[in-house]
Amino acid sequence: MLSVQNMTVSFGGETLFRDVSFRLIAGDRVGLVGKNGAGKSTMLHLIAKDHEPTSGSISQEKDVRLGFLRQDIDFEKGRTVLEEAYQAFEEIKSLEAAMEHINDQLATRTDYESTAYNDLIIDLNDATERYELIGGYHYQGTTERILQGLGFVPSDFEKMTDTFSGGWRMRIELAKLLLQNNDILLLDEPTNHLDIESIIWLEDFLTKYRGSVVVVSHDKMFLDNTSNRTIEIVGGRIYDYKKAYSKYLVLREEIKTQQRAAQKNQAKEIEQTEKLIERFRAKASKASMAQSLVKKLDKIDRIEIDVEDTATMKLKFPVAIQPGKVVLRAENIVKSYGEKTVLQGVDIEIERGTKTAFVGQNGQGKSTLAKIIVDEIDFQGECKLGHNVLIGYFAQNQAEYLDGSLTLLETMEEAATDENRKRVRDMLGSFMFRGDDVDKRVKVLSGGERNRLALCKLLLSPFNVLIMDEPTNHLDIRSKNVLKEALKKFEGTLILISHDRDFLQGLSDRVMEFKDHVLKEYLGDIQFYLDQKSLASLVDLERVDKVKSKKKATNENDYQTQKKLKSLQNKQSKVETQIADLEKEIKAIDLELQINYEATIAQPNFFDIYNKKKEVLAESMLRWEAILEELMELEA
Repeated sequence: MLSVQNMTVSFGGETLFRDVSFRLIAGDRVGLVGKNGAGKSTMLHLIAKDHEPTSGSISQEKDVRLGFLRQDIDFEKGRTVLEEAYQAFEEIKSLEAAMEHINDQLATRTDYESTAYNDLIIDLNDATERYELIGGYHYQGTTERILQGLGFVPSDFEKMTDTFSGGWRMRIELAKLLLQNNDILLLDEPTNHLDIESIIWLEDFLTKYRGSVVVVSHDKMFLDNTSNRTIEIVGGRIYDYKKAYSKYLVLREEIKTQQRAAQKNQAKEIEQTEKLIERFRAKASKASMAQSLVKKLDKIDRIEIDVEDTATMKLKFPVAIQPGKVVLRAENIVKSYGEKTVLQGVDIEIERGTKTAFVGQNGQGKSTLAKIIVDEIDFQGECKLGHNVLIGYFAQNQAEYLDGSLTLLETMEEAATDENRKRVRDMLGSFMFRGDDVDKRVKVLSGGERNRLALCKLLLSPFNVLIMDEPTNHLDIRSKNVLKEALKKFEGTLILISHDRDFLQGLSDRVMEFKDHVLKEYLGDIQFYLDQKSLASLVDLERVDKVKSKKKATNENDYQTQKKLKSLQNKQSKVETQIADLEKEIKAIDLELQINYEATIAQPNFFDIYNKKKEVLAESMLRWEAILEELMELEA
């Protein structure tokens, strides 16, 4: 459907991409990944023809429809949620207007026998046939289903779009995109403004999507559940493999391990050849042989190891003085915004050392309660902090509190104390702001860089209770992993608001669900909560019914299942034996290489045989993984 050929992109003398090529075909669900600033969003804009490459080309088949979920949206005021969503159906709405106009004319005319009247009848029939063909009688129901999947309730449909926050308006834009039935979908951080239920619904939608999807996301679980191909941008190059993200990481590491081994063997071969050349050059009778070896050496295609950017921030949350056993007690909390009640009679107690996750749909009061705890907004009820409690607070829009006119260094020095002011440069360096970076103005930073700076600034003040509201927004996957490890090691009390299931996993021992103005407690981690809510595989009774039907069918066909299970177990055993034999053979060859390298490589077709064994081993491992996946599905 779309082809990128030898694309190079340069800005201000710096090359962002160099000679990049790839193709998109129907059924591709591509996870486009890379660190912040690697060029992921730029790549989407190039595919969407918003920008032109410096050289190379981007071509697509005729009549291919492309939809792009951008980060910046601009709604026309005066439309309801439904009216805005209906803008996805341009042709249908145009036909409706045309049919209404024709019917108005037919109702007022009396020249029933005239050619003009007959032409109107023909036009109405044509419009009606086309209207039915493109789904005109079903689009309203489809629109409501998609909007509800993205978290809207029927009472929201007739509300004006400008009464919703930017996150909810982004959901309307996403709904429009999903309704357009495009051939290629470009999604730039689609989960940033979605809650867990809506993310799982979107996963289900995308896995059934017939066209091609390219997703930029830092949500590892979302990528694993939606993609069947990963393109990583590193250092202006791309690495393209038909694997979901986690499997791609494993494959990339295996390939780099093979490249290192091959490069090491090649280096030994080159070194040996160079020694022979030096030895033969000294003898006139061997000069021609030396020259032949030089030519052979020049023709060798030097093995390179794939580029990898391993730079990460260094993060550690130190704990201040130890607080009392109960760090927070809130009773009968009530909070309304105008006529909208967000929290009603909420009671919560947080003990020292606990790690609590706040989850639930957007607008249910998670951030509101966080702001109440840090005394940022007025409320009714009582909220008391315990003895010696010092709170560190990372707001959802924390980066927006940064003064864009200041440099990074000035931002840190302004917030520093006399005790830590001397360390601000080192702290910035640990967050990957080095050298001249510290003199940049905050306003030129990307979203991810601003978040890193906000995290760095947070560490300037001591705390023993940490409240973090969506801290992973705009952070790349590697930075998220660093943050997650730091939070795991944090010995204080943690309250975490996030919709990122992979990030939450292992970070909480209690989940508080916000729904219908109140809180419900789940004593377990996020996976326990998802299991309890029947959300692990999504969305509710329809999916549950499918699972029940599947289990019933499994019972009825138990004999066939057991037969297939036995067959797969036999295959698994054979492949495991083959893998063990190959690993033993390769290990023996590696040992021979260490003991007597020259004699070993002198064997006929040595490298062909050696590399072939490794290829067969890699294929066997892939076959073993496939069998294991089938077994796990059968045994589930």
